[in-house]
Amino acid sequence: MKKFSIAIDGPAGAGKSTIAKIIAQRLKIEYIDTGAMYRAITLKAIRNGIDIGNIDKIVELLDKTDINFTNGRVYLDGEDVSDEIRLPEIGNLVSQVAAIKEVREKLVTLQRDIAKNKSVIMDGRDIGTNVLKDADIKIFLVASVEERAKRRYKELLEKGIDVSYDDIVKEIEKRDYIDSTREVNPLRKAEDAIIVNNTDKTLNEVIDEILSIVYKKLRCNV
Repeated sequence: MKKFSIAIDGPAGAGKSTIAKIIAQRLKIEYIDTGAMYRAITLKAIRNGIDIGNIDKIVELLDKTDINFTNGRVYLDGEDVSDEIRLPEIGNLVSQVAAIKEVREKLVTLQRDIAKNKSVIMDGRDIGTNVLKDADIKIFLVASVEERAKRRYKELLEKGIDVSYDDIVKEIEKRDYIDSTREVNPLRKAEDAIIVNNTDKTLNEVIDEILSIVYKKLRCNV
């Protein structure tokens, strides 16, 4: 089979990463967690005591930062930060970092280079509209704010993190607003993307639905 690419976009907490990872395993292709890359930059800024509003200082970090993926784990300058980048304090700030033009340009270049050489699946906010405009398959994954908050609340409680459900709802609403109104490549559905709503579906149902779309598309282009 020829090299192909899959783009999955959608709002925070819609399940993009979980679903993309499983589909990558099923199709035996490379999963590129673009959101983790922005979270890694956010983490490094925090570790260096840089205020998220200090764009110049954050941009300075870019040339001194290495981000890699190995066996599904995220490495920042050689250190496994897969768990740390998922903490609430990172999630609360990552949209602001991702809105910085220079940060997006740097990471988008890296993402495109990876896709040139192998079959990939990427998830994020602007994969189908910007990063991989020519992706073979584009999915726009959505779920209600309440459903996304409920899943996030359960996930954090299972990790022993004490959080408020109402605070998570507010955080998700804030991130949706920031992501959809930012000046640089805002969150929006690509014209040729297929909407998949997973609000009332099980994980397996969503995966089967997306795989059906992929197989149909690839057969048409073989």
